[in-house]
Amino acid sequence: MEAASLVSLAGESSPETYESLDRVVVASTSEDGAAPLDEAATLALRHGLDGTSLWVATDGDEVNGFAWLHGGALDLVVHPQARRQGRGRALLDAALDAAARDVTAWSHGNHPAAAALARATGFERVRDLWVMRRSLHDLPALPDADGVDVRPFRVGVDEDAWLAVNREAFAHHPEQGGTTRRDLEEREGEPWFDPAGFFLAWRGDELVGFHWTKVHESPPVGEVYVVGVSPRAQGGGLGRLLTLTGLHHLAARGLDDVLLYVESDNAPAVAVYERLGFTHAPEDTHVQYSLRGDQGGA
Repeated sequence: MEAASLVSLAGESSPETYESLDRVVVASTSEDGAAPLDEAATLALRHGLDGTSLWVATDGDEVNGFAWLHGGALDLVVHPQARRQGRGRALLDAALDAAARDVTAWSHGNHPAAAALARATGFERVRDLWVMRRSLHDLPALPDADGVDVRPFRVGVDEDAWLAVNREAFAHHPEQGGTTRRDLEEREGEPWFDPAGFFLAWRGDELVGFHWTKVHESPPVGEVYVVGVSPRAQGGGLGRLLTLTGLHHLAARGLDDVLLYVESDNAPAVAVYERLGFTHAPEDTHVQYSLRGDQGGA
């Protein structure tokens, strides 16, 4: 890596460190059309590096790339102006040399350079996460609630009930099902959080499902952030009711379009969303790669 160096910042955390990394993320997002970090990683990075390992590529005092190993997850980002100079491979090799177990890494937007780097270092493609989209015009009518009371989330009241149903609804989901009270409270503190767009479905005193919506400001677009239905209430149309409740809410806010994320192999969910008018374009795909701890880099 000509005129550049790698520095390990394992365990270090400061506003200056985050700001230098965020500049790389912002530049990469602008260049690639997709953020290189997902929301969970962005929040974790912002709230500190304790117990994680970070390597940065620098030119002088300027950070132009980083590899961040947290748990078994690896995030690697290189500034657009510093690409095709070996920084990505050098950062990846440093992280893999330190990894003591299996490693997973996401390529948001299925970036060709990430695919090439994955092939060169023995990573296997293991998950495809689709982005599906639809217009918020001409929405289907809301179905009958059928004894269900749908009301907005109450901060400071509904957290425990939501966490319990979320664990049940996503028991086999590697990220969503593991949401903790701290994770929830961090999102409650985000500027985009709006309890008026976080819908809970109750049957009497029992929470049976939810639809949490989100609004992105730039560009303005709604998101089906997460829809969950308790296993005890599945198969009765509650998911459709909750999804449409959120879509009508987003439309009432004046938004034109909405997106959502869904596992490509979740055929029942994909079918539900297709019936609601959502479509998927091939380029709207995030790819997760995996490397077993006993493989190492190529």
